[in-house]
Amino acid sequence: MISVVFLISCATKQSNVADDPWNKMDLIVKSIPEVNFSNKTYNVKDYGAVSDGITFNTAAFEKAIKACTENGGGKVIVPNGKYLTGPIHLENNVNLHLEDDAEILFSTNSKDYPIVHTSFEGTELMNYSPLIYAKNKTNVAITGKGTLNGQANNSNWWPWSGGKGYGWEKGNPSQNDPKNREVLVDMAEKNVPVAERIFGEGRYLRPNFIEFFECNTVLIKDIKVINAPFWILHPIKSNNIIIDGVTVNSHGPNNDGCDPEYSQNLIIKNCVFNTGDDCIAIKSGRDADGRRVAIPSKNIIVQNCKMIDGHGGVVIGSEISAGVNNVFVENCVMDSPNLDRAIRIKTNSKRGGIIENVYVRNLEVGTVKECVLKLNMFYNVYGSQTGNFIPVIRNVSLENVKVKEAGKYGVWAEGYKESPVENITLKNVVIEKADSIYLLKNIKNFNFIDTYINKKKIESIKN
Repeated sequence: MISVVFLISCATKQSNVADDPWNKMDLIVKSIPEVNFSNKTYNVKDYGAVSDGITFNTAAFEKAIKACTENGGGKVIVPNGKYLTGPIHLENNVNLHLEDDAEILFSTNSKDYPIVHTSFEGTELMNYSPLIYAKNKTNVAITGKGTLNGQANNSNWWPWSGGKGYGWEKGNPSQNDPKNREVLVDMAEKNVPVAERIFGEGRYLRPNFIEFFECNTVLIKDIKVINAPFWILHPIKSNNIIIDGVTVNSHGPNNDGCDPEYSQNLIIKNCVFNTGDDCIAIKSGRDADGRRVAIPSKNIIVQNCKMIDGHGGVVIGSEISAGVNNVFVENCVMDSPNLDRAIRIKTNSKRGGIIENVYVRNLEVGTVKECVLKLNMFYNVYGSQTGNFIPVIRNVSLENVKVKEAGKYGVWAEGYKESPVENITLKNVVIEKADSIYLLKNIKNFNFIDTYINKKKIESIKN
């Protein structure tokens, strides 16, 4: 009898370990390979680069990177100084390394950017090259404590957004003109081949800053990124990515800090995000294009990061049609009167998508404007966003979260009658101040465990 009890006890213990999602996170972390480079170095100055901030260095960067990859890889060194350049295209086994006082200044002349296979707001197209771009590469990195400066401001790149606060004036062209962004969305809905979705000059769709497209085993470490035209760190269709110790400080339109899209096995840790849009926004394609690609973003881990300004701290959506699962967020600090929400999931019935298994713990939240947790199936931009693709949001957990001021609501969740927001748990969450405790519509199995909002213990909702 004793041996039987022992066996049952061991089996129960093993089951509990397996059921803990944070153990799954640990396994994901251990499974992600790290980059590994030859100890050879290639100084861009040896290939003609001039650090005066005026001389155009595109060819010098290209020569140094080519020499590095053709000789088995290594480190391409950018010494201290200012280097003006067009886009930089990385190759296999190359570590682009910026010394502490090195600054790369990217051209603001759109004609310097060739047309490549990229994406804009969750839709693939042929458009301006990202400022730093790698396509189908393995074992690549950007490291060092230097600065990447996109030089975007209210006189270049940003006015293309059509935002009056970003330099656009009535009568000037922008992405919102009928022949620009709307045409791209329509092409995707009609399943026009990506190779035929040719944009670029005269279409006013801004380039991403750093894009790893269909890459494997990538490191972005310690760099500072400022003044971005558009999305900043954008791994798309990529696997095994580590983003460590990066500082993003850019307040332009759509200046998301990091947008993993159709990507899997990714760690974002020890970073600072101070942005004009979402600090981290996990994506998986817009509408028909997302359903065409059908690669969910999954196994994404956010650790020890600081979120300052932004629309949201860690966000999933809105371009999310292929779905997202297995997201882990822990040990982060979020605090700014200009940060709207801490954790947010946004989708609608044009997007659809299944968003599930999102786990958050150990957050310190100072001030957010709107709410701590927002789960919204009715996200609405660019006019009507209703369709026949009812989304799913389920299995979201917040644990050990302390909040000083939450703005309008502690929690805001809205689902459909036929698809309620389901299986949500807040455990040991303390929100000191919120205008209202929550706004909940079409929800199922909302669990509040040892959770207090405005000093009131909140009861679970089991409907």
